[in-house]
Amino acid sequence: MHTVEEKIEVAVPVRTAYDQWTQFKSFPRFMASVKRVEQVGPTVTAWVIGYGPVHSEFEAEIVEQEPDSRLVWRSLDRRPRHRGEVSFSPTADGGTAVTVRMEVEPRGMAGRLPRASRVTGRVVRLELGHFKEFIEGLGEAGGAWRGAIHNGHVRHAEPNPPRSRVPCWPVG
Repeated sequence: MHTVEEKIEVAVPVRTAYDQWTQFKSFPRFMASVKRVEQVGPTVTAWVIGYGPVHSEFEAEIVEQEPDSRLVWRSLDRRPRHRGEVSFSPTADGGTAVTVRMEVEPRGMAGRLPRASRVTGRVVRLELGHFKEFIEGLGEAGGAWRGAIHNGHVRHAEPNPPRSRVPCWPVG
């Protein structure tokens, strides 16, 4: 597998950067290589990526997610097989360092060439730049999902309040 790691600093707080990143359906608005993202289940997304006439479809599972900290995923399909992590950490000036680390399995003979890793790194760097422009232009997230995922199991941020056993009307 090829390993790619890219980092960018964005001039928004960690919560804002993280909240926007969890809005997967918005990725096509700022990432040129992402054509469509659908939420298939609580931890599974279906992606269509590509450039020009070349497209690839895959499903990815979020296996770990901790609000304002990190998100870890893995592909569920055989090709392109990959896994990765995006982490969010505060910078001294109140912004956020966003780091993407991916491991991508080479595809065919062309994928085994050393330049394949450089191309993937270039694409990730470019897309992070698009994310920076997008979130800094908005200044705030266009939504959020504040739950956590551990070992592929969802833990919601705010549990449903317990049902009261006391009647809601006055007893007289």
